[in-house]
Amino acid sequence: MIIDVSEAANRLSQLVEAAADGEEIILINQGLAAARLVPIGIAHPERRFGGLEGWIADDFDDPLPDHIIAAFEGR
Repeated sequence: MIIDVSEAANRLSQLVEAAADGEEIILINQGLAAARLVPIGIAHPERRFGGLEGWIADDFDDPLPDHIIAAFEGR
């Protein structure tokens, strides 16, 4: 939606609701695009330590077998 700043001032609450619903609103001032009203992204949940528990093998940090080390070293 494109709307003049003077009209937007009268309809601000409607425009905020529209932006919150995902619509992008371009504000025009003296014939030029001046600002954009867009929704704020969804807040991501806070990360917590241990979030991958149960997804990583118990032997993840064990030393590699000799044949795999040899393959990496080109032997």
